Amino acid sequence: MARLRKAARLWRDPEKRAMGQRVLIDDGGPLFEIDLERLFGRRAPLEVELGAGRGDFIIPRAAAHPGRNFLAIELATSVARVLAIRAALAGVGNLRVARMDGRTLVNLMLPRRSVSACHIYFPDPWPALSQHKHRLFSPGFVRRLAEVLAPEATLYVATDYEAYAHEIFALLADGGFRPVDAAVPGATASGFARKYLAEGRTIFARAFLPPQR
Repeated sequence: MARLRKAARLWRDPEKRAMGQRVLIDDGGPLFEIDLERLFGRRAPLEVELGAGRGDFIIPRAAAHPGRNFLAIELATSVARVLAIRAALAGVGNLRVARMDGRTLVNLMLPRRSVSACHIYFPDPWPALSQHKHRLFSPGFVRRLAEVLAPEATLYVATDYEAYAHEIFALLADGGFRPVDAAVPGATASGFARKYLAEGRTIFARAFLPPQR
């Protein structure tokens, strides 16, 4: 609750709100679309993080790779606003924030073969059996993810929930994704990662190449 109040205070500040609005994609119009070239004002490789939280991973990554475009997705309004303000304060001009469900972005918004890297860190495991239908990963999601990833792209996934890790990796394997020996940057750098590592939890992380076409 304290974090929500802090987020609300930040957004009420006219200067900070104006800064955040330059980063946050406007979803208040009659038509909500994502035109990547118009959004960033250029063509460049695109990295996407689904469930970016406050931006602990993607803001430093965007700053370190100015030649790439970055799109951070966060469903919670208050968190997306804080993320946008933090990105603006960091002066990261190649990052935009969209407040939406990651499935909506992947299923409806992104052009085919438009994503050079996709980061999915610590998606909600919805552990109760009755909640599994809410999980991000499903056969349909994996199929669409394969379509939006460029042939040379990499998918990075990490979770602290072992059963969900096995399910995710199996779904990806069934969908033709190929594991690759590569570091998973958000497995240690995201906010949840640092929290879980401090608690001594095991992180299950893997990088994948998209299906061969």
